[in-house]
Amino acid sequence: MTLICIIIAVVILVLLCIGGYNSLVRARNNRENAFANIDVQLKQRHDLIPQLVATVKGYAAHEKELLTRVTEARTAAMGAQSINDKIDAENKLSSALSGLRVSLEAYPDLKANQNFLQLQNEISDIENKLAASRRYFNSATRELNNAVQSFPSNIIAGIFGFKTEPMFEVPKEERAALDKAPEIKF
Repeated sequence: MTLICIIIAVVILVLLCIGGYNSLVRARNNRENAFANIDVQLKQRHDLIPQLVATVKGYAAHEKELLTRVTEARTAAMGAQSINDKIDAENKLSSALSGLRVSLEAYPDLKANQNFLQLQNEISDIENKLAASRRYFNSATRELNNAVQSFPSNIIAGIFGFKTEPMFEVPKEERAALDKAPEIKF
């Protein structure tokens, strides 16, 4: 009778370990899938940036440094390999694009140009889709991190090398701007 109880306990323990491991694998794969969705949006963003830069160059030849920063940030973002490197590179690209948007306020003719308006709308659409994809990615990352840190799955996570992963957060440079109240001018 004791042997049967031990066998049942071992079988239950093995099944719990298998279930915990499979849960961690699902969470990790969900996070990777969420980043794949971000990659699709980033590819579109990277494809539109050269068009935007070319359009702006025609109007803002003296903004060469800013345009160079955007182009270099795009190149770095396209060359990033790991998820963490991509997050860092995309944050830098977002910062460079923000600087471009601010600089464009000085060019009313450019803002009225049909090609520019279309590109600006497409980039805004992609930025909105990216924001939604980032929220989903962060949600998937939170679920994985919760599973990695919660008992008893943290034991299984430690055994099989699962670790907490970083979120796709707003860069520190932009965080300061977000903390300030917006200026409204008429």
